[in-house]
Amino acid sequence: MYNKLKRCLECVREKTDFVPEVALILGSGLGDFADGIQVVDTVDYSDIEGFPVSTVKGHKGRFVFGYVEKTPVVIMQGRVHYYEGYDMKDVVLPTRLMGMMGAKKLILTNASGGCNPDFQVGDLMMITDHITTAVPSPLIGPNIDELGTRFPDMSEVYSKRLRSIIRDCAKECSIKLQEGVYVQFTGPNFETPAEIRLAQIWGGDTVGMSTACEAMAANHMGMEVCGISCITNMAAGISKFALTHEEVQETADKVADVFKALISKVIVRM
Repeated sequence: MYNKLKRCLECVREKTDFVPEVALILGSGLGDFADGIQVVDTVDYSDIEGFPVSTVKGHKGRFVFGYVEKTPVVIMQGRVHYYEGYDMKDVVLPTRLMGMMGAKKLILTNASGGCNPDFQVGDLMMITDHITTAVPSPLIGPNIDELGTRFPDMSEVYSKRLRSIIRDCAKECSIKLQEGVYVQFTGPNFETPAEIRLAQIWGGDTVGMSTACEAMAANHMGMEVCGISCITNMAAGISKFALTHEEVQETADKVADVFKALISKVIVRM
């Protein structure tokens, strides 16, 4: 896997020598954030040897390199998911690759389902912790010693320093910000009401199909991580309606401008 990562990095370096400080993975409804920055280079995933390519509709599938004000960033327009059939090591390959490009900080975003009854559709939730009991760890198998230790500490996956910055930026933008625990399930099906009750018993506030595995991989290699979820629907058993991907996309699109304003301010402050 490390040799595969090095070959992916070589492919990127053949196209750009841009060195980012911050990495950003864009979730549903945020894909066009990258179009609004000062773009320097782009690299399509399909041009990177061995790189997993997203099959999800609406995910462009490319790295965008550029600046948010003076901060050099690399942005993933489209992520890959475990439910697409990739091995978990391939799911987190893009995260590790951005770290190898030079990024020291990672912002994770996603669309998620709310299982905290105090949340509302359209809320933004800063991730304070996560639960990955329902998905395999990306660290299973031989350890990549070049990236991190065999048994990494996970007591502060989501940086307290970055969480403080997110709170301050949300307040300055007059954005209502929830905080809570994100639970990653496999997907692609939405969870059952019983699974949502289980997530609530565990202490989960939102559920989704990505993000936590990427946070684990980034933490393993020493990146400073933060995450923000957009509550695009209330989860099964809480919502009175059947859940659809169209509903998720529609809500994400409605709050995209607010979400992007927050992300921009956070990047500059990091």
